Amino acid sequence: MTAASAEEKKTAPTITVEIMGKTHQVPEGLTMLQAMWHAGHELTRGAGCLGGICGACPSKYTTKEETKIKTALACQTQVEDGMSFSLVASYYPNRKVVADFTEIKDPKQEIFRLYPETALCRNCDACTQACPKGIDVRSGVWKAAFGDFKEGAALFLSCVMCSLCVPVCIADIAPNQVGLYMRRAQGIFFDQECGHLSARLEEIDRGKFDSEWKRLLSLPDEAILAEPRV
Repeated sequence: MTAASAEEKKTAPTITVEIMGKTHQVPEGLTMLQAMWHAGHELTRGAGCLGGICGACPSKYTTKEETKIKTALACQTQVEDGMSFSLVASYYPNRKVVADFTEIKDPKQEIFRLYPETALCRNCDACTQACPKGIDVRSGVWKAAFGDFKEGAALFLSCVMCSLCVPVCIADIAPNQVGLYMRRAQGIFFDQECGHLSARLEEIDRGKFDSEWKRLLSLPDEAILAEPRV
């Protein structure tokens, strides 16, 4: 940050927000996470990529105009005057199944053994409303129940596993886990194999790039940053 930008931040208009029940004055334009840092919160959990990809910062908030609790990713949501918010558990305990895909014969039926609650969806749409990425989660779960893994996996492609859909499900489904299973099963059993990827993996296994890898590991950071990008 330059001296000029630091000075601008000092003089930026401030707004009033409530963070985990305590009122703070913070500069306009900050995200929830930035506002928490500004207020002195030392976050050891709940801060990850800062780009809306890792799902580590699920949060809930209300606004001055609306008391309904909403969900969001704290690194992507800008604070506004009168907002009240907090981070929620960055991991919701849910039944996470470890599936051995080499042993699965029919993945569309196996989902009912691994995640039998998938068939109990009440169609309430609470999961979709909770998703900060705008995924049609309810439809994705229904696709799983009816064996449409191609469409279901596509719906969950932008899922960041924040788990905000988990505690709102009245049927105790973990929709993000169901979506992850579909994505894996679709790629393993139904999608056409990517030939050039398989060929490149074989080259790596044969050690084709070992010498180049060793050369990169021996370089100082400055030289790596100066390496031409292709």
